[in-house]
Amino acid sequence: MTENTSTSFAISTAGQRTFSAVEAATGAALEGAFACATMEDIDLVMQLAAAAYPVYKSIGKEKKSAFLRAIAQEIEALGDALIERASAESGLPLARLQGERGRTCGQLRMFADLVDEGSWVEAVIDTALPERQPLPRPDLRKMLVALGPVVVFGASNFPLAFSVAGGDTASALAAGCPVVVKAHSAHPGTSALVADAIMKAAKATAMPDGVFAILFDDGFTVGEALVKHELTKAVTFTGSFKGGMALHEIAQQRKQPIPVFAEMGSINPVIFLPGILESQPEELAKQYAASITLGAGQFCTNPGLLLAIRSEGLNRFEDALAAAISTVASATMLTKGIQDNFSKLSDGMLKETGAELLVKGAQPANANQVTPVIVKTTAAEFLANPKFSHEVFGPYSLLVVADDLAQLEQIVAASEGQLTVTLMARETELAQYQPLIDKALAIAGRLILNNVPTGVEVCAAMQHGGPFPATSDSRFTSVGTSAIRRFVRPVSWQNWQQQLLPNELKDGNPLKIWRTVNQQFTKD
Repeated sequence: MTENTSTSFAISTAGQRTFSAVEAATGAALEGAFACATMEDIDLVMQLAAAAYPVYKSIGKEKKSAFLRAIAQEIEALGDALIERASAESGLPLARLQGERGRTCGQLRMFADLVDEGSWVEAVIDTALPERQPLPRPDLRKMLVALGPVVVFGASNFPLAFSVAGGDTASALAAGCPVVVKAHSAHPGTSALVADAIMKAAKATAMPDGVFAILFDDGFTVGEALVKHELTKAVTFTGSFKGGMALHEIAQQRKQPIPVFAEMGSINPVIFLPGILESQPEELAKQYAASITLGAGQFCTNPGLLLAIRSEGLNRFEDALAAAISTVASATMLTKGIQDNFSKLSDGMLKETGAELLVKGAQPANANQVTPVIVKTTAAEFLANPKFSHEVFGPYSLLVVADDLAQLEQIVAASEGQLTVTLMARETELAQYQPLIDKALAIAGRLILNNVPTGVEVCAAMQHGGPFPATSDSRFTSVGTSAIRRFVRPVSWQNWQQQLLPNELKDGNPLKIWRTVNQQFTKD
C-alpha cells in the first residue's frame, strides 16, 4: 500500500504525520503509511467540492447514474485484494465481507436506477391561472435540489457498506452532491482501495474535479475541521452516541448550522409474548443466540435487550439460550479499543445491583478475542437503574424478567428511541397486546414481527433510523432509496420561462409530475 492522504488529487506528504493500519486479529502493523490531512488539505478538497457542485448537480441523470454504476464496477474489479485487506483490518471473515461488497455495489446500482427513473425529485407544477378572482395565480414549479458538498464519516463496523462507497456516499452522489469522506482510522487501506476505485470511475465518466475526495487521520482533528468548514452543507455519521452528538454540537455552533445525520446506536428491544415462549422456547433461544453473536455482536441492530413476562416457557428459553451461547466460539472484534470497551462495559453491568450472569461463552482462544455475555435482571431493577439501558457494543444482551404485562408495558414506555423493536408472538395473541404494540411503535424506527433485528434489507421500504437518541433526526433513513432525502431541499420557481427551468420542471418532461388544475391533483 502506497502512502496516501487523498486519492482525489495529488498532495505532497513530505513532512506530514503518518499512521499505519493494524491487523485486528494480532495487533501487528499492516503495510502502508497514511498521511494525516492538514488544514490546507481540508480547505483544498472543500474548495474543489464547492467548485464541482454547480456542475455536478446539473450534469444530467444519465451521467450521474453512469458514474454510480462505474463505481460499482471498479469496486468489483478490485477482486480479492479488497476483501483480504478489509478482513485483515477489521477481523471480519472473508465470507461476510464478500456479502458486504455485494451490498455496497448493489446499493450503488439501486441509486443509479433511482436517478434514471427520476421521480425522486418530486416535481410539482401549478400552472398559472391568470383569470382567477380575486387575484390571479402565478406559474409555480417545485422540485428537490442538491444541498452541496457532503462530508461522510466512515463507520468502523461496516468497512465497505457504511464507509467510503457506502450508502451515505451513494445517496449523496445520487442527489447531486459532491462527497468528501473522512476515512475511518481502523481500515485506511480498505478505504484507500475503494477511494481509488471511485476516482477511476469519476475519470472514466468525465465527472468534474472535486466530485469526490478522501482524507485520512488517526484522531478527531480532521473530522472536526470538516464539520466546521463553511463549505460543508451536510454531514453523515454512523457510530457512538458520544461521537454523533459531538459532531451535531459542532454543526449547530457554526455561523450557518448544517444538518448532521447521525446514527448513534440502539439496544433494539425484543419482546417475547407468553404464547410463543410456551410453544417454542428452544427454537427462539437458538435463533437469538445466533443473532446476538452474529459478527461478534458488532451490528447497530444487535438485540441488546430481551423482555419477557415470568413463566415456565421463559425458564425453558433461558436454559436453552444459556446452552446455545456456551458453545459459541470466541471472536475478534474490530479494534483493540472496541474490545476493551466491550469488556469494561459488560463486566461493569455484572457489578450493578440486581444483575446476574446468565451465561458467558467459552474461554477466548487468545487475548485478542472476546466471548458473548448474557446478563439477567428483573423489571424492577431495570426501571430503577438507567445504566441497564445503555448500549454494550458487542456480543452482549440483557434479559429483563417482568412480573406481569403492566411491568412490561412500563419498560417499553420508559425506553428511549430505538432503531428497531421486535415482537416475537403467536399470531393469535397479538390482538391482546395492542397497547403494548402501540408503545413499541412510539419508540421504533422499524417494528419487526417474528424476525431477528440483525439484517437490514437495502430497498425502498426500509427505514433505518429511529427516534432520538438512536438517530439525530428520525425523519430520515440511512438505508434504502429514501436516504437521498437527507441531501436535498425543496425549491420553487415562479413565473420562469420554459428554457430557463430545470429539465425536470419543463412542460412535456416524461417524469411523473404532480400538477394542479383548478385545485385538483393529477399525475402525468
